[in-house]
Amino acid sequence: MDRLAAMQVFVEVATAGSFSAAADKLDMSRTMVTRYVGALEQWLGSRLLQRTTRSVTLTDAGEHCLRRSQQMLALMEDVEDETKSSDGALRGQLRITCSMSFAYAQMAAAVVDFLQLHPQLKIDLNASEGALNLVEARIDLAIRISAEPDPALIGRVLAPCTSVLVASPGYLANLGVPRSPADLAGHRCLTYANFGKSAWLLSRGAEQVEVKVSSHFSANEATALLRAALAGGGLALQPTYLTKPHLADGSLQRVLPDWTPPPLSIYALYTSRRHLSPAVRALLDFLVERFAETPWQLAAAAMPKRRS
Repeated sequence: MDRLAAMQVFVEVATAGSFSAAADKLDMSRTMVTRYVGALEQWLGSRLLQRTTRSVTLTDAGEHCLRRSQQMLALMEDVEDETKSSDGALRGQLRITCSMSFAYAQMAAAVVDFLQLHPQLKIDLNASEGALNLVEARIDLAIRISAEPDPALIGRVLAPCTSVLVASPGYLANLGVPRSPADLAGHRCLTYANFGKSAWLLSRGAEQVEVKVSSHFSANEATALLRAALAGGGLALQPTYLTKPHLADGSLQRVLPDWTPPPLSIYALYTSRRHLSPAVRALLDFLVERFAETPWQLAAAAMPKRRS
């Protein structure tokens, strides 16, 4: 279906004679339009468009591709009309991606509950820490935790993502409980390999400090650091969607509860509103409703209150 989407984008660009005009009509970023056309050219092994600063024109290969693309899109519309379910049930397969930690803690169970509502759907979940190209990987919906998601994608916020500083009771009993951010310099810290390996940014109301930390163990994935913290390996900054059950049973304890890292958001990302299928739209609405409340991570009352 991603090649069909690329054909749709290419047809709009060829018809409008402009990437920007096609982007406006498709309600898609110009960057994503360029990615779709580039992917189609890569799949076909031919340059389809001649681009200048003032115009976009078809090559010979582009003219052939335009005719075939229009035929393919018309045929696809006929197929959809002929096979559309009379009972309104959602069918087909969706491909979604999210981080391994969020897949483990939340998305796997969410997908199961969604499929119980739509038993004729199939879902392929790609749990990965890498940044996938949604077009090339044929991803319908990406769940990403970020402060600033890819501006080329359409994003919808599912929920805030809060994080806390935690350690096991055994570690704190042996090495002491930090009383201020400055105390972290003398502790063993578990850090993310991709960012925050040597310094942690913490806030308390309007007050903000950057603390240099000593990283004895780093990993590129949150659940690995969680297991290390549970094993007494040190202090870790962890999302509350992972730590909630361990804080509840006492296997982890909050450290410096008045101090928190910068807030992030959990986004659902997709390439275009125009190409959003009924199944993807249904899944998106389901996830928005599911994550609208906070009990799945930490209740608001459990988080430290901001000081003015």
